[in-house]
Amino acid sequence: MARVKLFANFREAAGVKEVEVEASSVGELLEKLAKMFPKLESLFYEKGRLKDYVNIMVNGKNVRGELNYPLKDDDEVAVFPPVSGG
Repeated sequence: MARVKLFANFREAAGVKEVEVEASSVGELLEKLAKMFPKLESLFYEKGRLKDYVNIMVNGKNVRGELNYPLKDDDEVAVFPPVSGG
């Protein structure tokens, strides 16, 4: 199972900061998260398409937009909105 860390408003919507999910790809993982935590669906998707601002890292590698990116057991996945500074 992949260990998923949620950040900022994704964490608030899910009500958890970390969860384990069995998934073979990033796209499947996001779909499962949206089913597990329904409030995430509207944050992740618009008209069935992943929103451009959803950032995804697998083991520190940016895989944003790579929904077919394969996952394996013990992968660490971080899902977060855009980060801005000030």
